[in-house]
Amino acid sequence: MLTASIRRVETLSVDVAGEGLEAVQAELEKARPAGFDLVSAPVAMQKGKTAITATGTYARRDEVQEIEAPSYAELRAAVPEGWQMLSVRRV
Repeated sequence: MLTASIRRVETLSVDVAGEGLEAVQAELEKARPAGFDLVSAPVAMQKGKTAITATGTYARRDEVQEIEAPSYAELRAAVPEGWQMLSVRRV
């Protein structure tokens, strides 16, 4: 029998704008949902404008569970949509 640790992987993106990087960082922090971490925030500035825009990508990876199956193929098939396998061990 094999046991795998799996975790939920949930991401979302939010567009923000501000006058300067500090303002953009503050907006990104205000937009951060509870339980999510900011994992990416590329910034851009349009020609002729002073505002900086950013698309913040937030990820939640905190819910871990274990699943069991007799073979690796069955274990992979048992991983639900939106989850990823972290480790596998034989029991």
